[in-house]
Amino acid sequence: MNPTLRDANERFDAALQALPLIAILRGLQAAEALAIGSALVAEGWALIEVPLNSPQPLRSIEALSRALPNVLIGAGTVLRVDEVRDVHAAGGRLVVAPNFDAGVVAAALGLGMVCLPGVASATEAFAALAAGASGLKLFPAEMITPAVVKALRAVLPTPARLLPVGGITPASMAAYVDAGANGFGLGSALYRPGLDAAGVSANARAFVSAWRACPTRP
Repeated sequence: MNPTLRDANERFDAALQALPLIAILRGLQAAEALAIGSALVAEGWALIEVPLNSPQPLRSIEALSRALPNVLIGAGTVLRVDEVRDVHAAGGRLVVAPNFDAGVVAAALGLGMVCLPGVASATEAFAALAAGASGLKLFPAEMITPAVVKALRAVLPTPARLLPVGGITPASMAAYVDAGANGFGLGSALYRPGLDAAGVSANARAFVSAWRACPTRP
């Protein structure tokens, strides 16, 4: 493993141990990136992604990476190898995708980046892990219920990190954690376009409280 990838994985491990919640800031405006990012960090968050279908996402990623060096910043909705390179050039070290693409995973790992491909079946999950994925984004969680997570956990390698994404709320977290989820990606229930930093802080606090209240959390 190259030293850059080892460092990124260590940062990812530390973030997961501290608070395994990924903020998905879809629709974030570059002008508000620092205010929103700082609000999340103040609540203990250390994992932030800006989906590439947001306005000027690379500008937001660059600003966040420079201002928040202790936070693992990256992009979501990364679909192509050239996008991986763009995110890396902007300072991002986290690649999240809605699907599994072996080329995207290889490109991210080659640049020393954490990569979380999206999977919705055991076949995809095993293929993604074999390709070297840092963890698995279980997406969309609306169709990957806690019962499905439990079934996947029974057959996947114990170290595999499972993070449901899609429609997760503070009220739904405990059932997923009890089934074996290691963390979550959180979108519109945390941030949506037009919500200010104070609103994001309040939502972030609610998610942190719900996570810490999960009786079976890792």
